[in-house]
Amino acid sequence: MPARPIEEVPWVSVSDLAEYAFCPRAHWYRGHPTGAAPEPAADRRAEAGTAYHRRELSRVRARESRGAGWAIAAAAIGILLLAAILLGWIP
Repeated sequence: MPARPIEEVPWVSVSDLAEYAFCPRAHWYRGHPTGAAPEPAADRRAEAGTAYHRRELSRVRARESRGAGWAIAAAAIGILLLAAILLGWIP
C-alpha cells in the first residue's frame, strides 16, 4: 500500500484523546452529529473492554499491594537482625 500524502492523514488532537478517555460515547456522537445511536454490538464491545480493563487494574493493584507487604516484611526482618547483632545476641 503506498503512503498517503500528509494532507490526507487524519490527525488526532490531544483534546480528542481526552474527550474519548472521559466519555467514548460523547466522542462518538461528536463524529456523528445526526444523533444516530451506536450499534448494539459496539456497546457490547465497549462494555466488554471496560470490564477487561477493570479486571486487569484490580490484578495490578493486588500484585502491587503484595509487593509492598513483602518489602515491609523484609525490612522488619532486617531491623530485627540488626538489633540482635547490636545487642550481642548473634556473635
